[in-house]
Amino acid sequence: MKLDIGGEETFEVPIEALWSALNDPAVLKKCIPGCKDMIPEGGDRFKLILNLKVASVGGSFEGEISLADKQPPAQCNVAVSGSGTLGHGSGSATFALNAQNGGTSMRYSGEGEIGGLVAGVGQRILKGVAKHLVKQFFTSLRREVTAASPAPP
Repeated sequence: MKLDIGGEETFEVPIEALWSALNDPAVLKKCIPGCKDMIPEGGDRFKLILNLKVASVGGSFEGEISLADKQPPAQCNVAVSGSGTLGHGSGSATFALNAQNGGTSMRYSGEGEIGGLVAGVGQRILKGVAKHLVKQFFTSLRREVTAASPAPP
């Protein structure tokens, strides 16, 4: 089953602060929904351990996330793959940052392929869950970067 995501978010922090947060494993671990651990594997590759609940189905997921084609502080590609009790999946996304009026806008787009038990909940439900998880990620990221960024004078 295929899933597509995309959108735009704005942050009231400088582009460098947002770029730094998006490349900080400690920040990502706090922001990725269900992330229990993010273990460095060298370069920009990390092992991910997640516990997620999709609709009424919950379980664990172990996989890898990698960052590639970085163009600091403007663009990066992210690839994720793995499997677990919920099934298996892989996906990729691109995010692009633009400085604007002392803050930063982020455009993102991605697609994924999901199979196994979790795919059985249906496309409509999965799309809603994916939107909810993306919203959770950006809410947490906004909180992290705002707390870490000094207030403007």
